[in-house]
Amino acid sequence: MVDFITQYPLMAALLALVGLGAVFGAVLGFAAVRFRTEGNPIAEQINDLLPQTQCGQCGYPGCRPYAEAIASGDAAINKCPPGGEAGIQALAALLDVEAIPLDEEHGEEKVKAVAYIREEECIGCTKCIQACPVDAILGAAKQMHTVIASECTGCDLCLEPCPVDCIDMISEPQNVQNWHWPLPDPTSRQPQIIATDARQTQDRVA
Repeated sequence: MVDFITQYPLMAALLALVGLGAVFGAVLGFAAVRFRTEGNPIAEQINDLLPQTQCGQCGYPGCRPYAEAIASGDAAINKCPPGGEAGIQALAALLDVEAIPLDEEHGEEKVKAVAYIREEECIGCTKCIQACPVDAILGAAKQMHTVIASECTGCDLCLEPCPVDCIDMISEPQNVQNWHWPLPDPTSRQPQIIATDARQTQDRVA
């Protein structure tokens, strides 16, 4: 063994590295199996229904922690303003619970908006980049920044840290991909009249 190491030092070093790699790999593999924790499948499904804005308006640091809190019964389903009424209805259907109005203490439902940086006014401080929870802003120190519109979730967390107030939230135009028919208001005392009902009413009046 000593003679082999003496005659082939490079080969011996390579074999030693391979052996160490195999040992560490086996240890890590065992640890991964031994200490594996199963995720909550309900939390996964809830997280899939949340808008992934990572805005923190719900009181949790992101959509995933909020989903886990809902799954464990520690949070209600009505604390997500970006998800709005449609999100509450989807969560209620998934969990087989009654839908409840949005908790306005966490904010109001708004039209989807995207951040826009007026680049000619940007001083390149990078504060908006640091604030963005989804890395949707590109730029470098002392260079103008820009927003990747397709990645922006409209959380508006970049507005407050901007020292020159050069960021605007632009409402996203409605189209067939993002437009949703408003749900009936269950608290309204007025009857919900559809088009045929309205026509019949007009005919009776005439």
